[in-house]
Amino acid sequence: MSTTPQATPRRATITDVAREAGTGKTSISRYLNGEMSALSSELRARIEAAIARLDYQPNQMARGLKRGRNRLIGMLLADLTNPYSVEVLQGVEAACHALGLMPLICHAANEVEMERRYLQLLTTYRVEGVIVNALGVREETLRPVGGGGIPAVLVDRLVEGLVADMVGLDNRAAAELGTRHLLDQGFDEIWFVVQPFEQVSSRQLREVAFRDAMRAQAAAHGTKRKAIARGHTLVLNLADPAEVERSLAELDRTLDAVGSVGVIGHAGEPNQAARVALFAANAPVALCLALHLKARYGADWQARVALLSIDDPDWAELAGITTIRQPTYEIGYRAVEFLHERIEGVQTTARDCLLPGELIVRASTSR
Repeated sequence: MSTTPQATPRRATITDVAREAGTGKTSISRYLNGEMSALSSELRARIEAAIARLDYQPNQMARGLKRGRNRLIGMLLADLTNPYSVEVLQGVEAACHALGLMPLICHAANEVEMERRYLQLLTTYRVEGVIVNALGVREETLRPVGGGGIPAVLVDRLVEGLVADMVGLDNRAAAELGTRHLLDQGFDEIWFVVQPFEQVSSRQLREVAFRDAMRAQAAAHGTKRKAIARGHTLVLNLADPAEVERSLAELDRTLDAVGSVGVIGHAGEPNQAARVALFAANAPVALCLALHLKARYGADWQARVALLSIDDPDWAELAGITTIRQPTYEIGYRAVEFLHERIEGVQTTARDCLLPGELIVRASTSR
């Protein structure tokens, strides 16, 4: 036995409300826009009752476009699987709620072409502003936003050629903070492990700050007859499993060699086994390293090599990993505040809001 599917009930329109209330559409529009002084109390009551009977839901998008304002902002995220992105998004959503904005979230999945397509899509939706946390989007792709176009705020990273406000971690200070902690703890070999950084300004800043901090300690200790810690950079391309395997194999060879040779003292004799630390540029890199080291050395892998990470994911506390915690919620909230100010007409030079990281010391870097 077959049944005819029921038709979806038609949604009430402003014309239906006007007919039910016995008035014109102009009066309904005034009511919806809050222009109560233009309506009598009796007419307001009739309109309110008609809206309730018909369960009328105004088309906020259409109303916004008619007024030139829709309160819709776009947010382009490079990687929504990264805990950093999720935490920033929590701040974005809270600020949007407080300021009466509606976020439209676009996840580019670390693909440059997807970033380009989403930015084009956001402009067609006539969003009032855009928050951009992108991987490798080009200046020409961003031309419709920022400057004289749609207001834009960048999160965590700059885009060459785009003049816009930027909110994020003070990456140089964070990398220096982590490097100094490892040096103060007496590690002899420090590896900064980072994803490809040619197109990502935040990764570039962290890597340069690490090298600068290592050079500074070498210059300070070079004349004090004191062993100098050695610094290295290792690129870990998480998007390419074959490259990850090669990079981890290089790291394994180094750990094996250092562990067997030890630290050479000034008299030319080995003193003790070298203490090695890995400094992960972010949480995804840290997780990859931790899983690899546990698989290779077992549950006591931290007795063999230390690990420090920028970002403080939940699992870091469970595993006892020292981290540099980013103020992710504040970054997201502040980005929306900056964007809201631009939407409301604030005219200033581009602003950088660099927030400090917090060193959370745990067992992974203890002596």
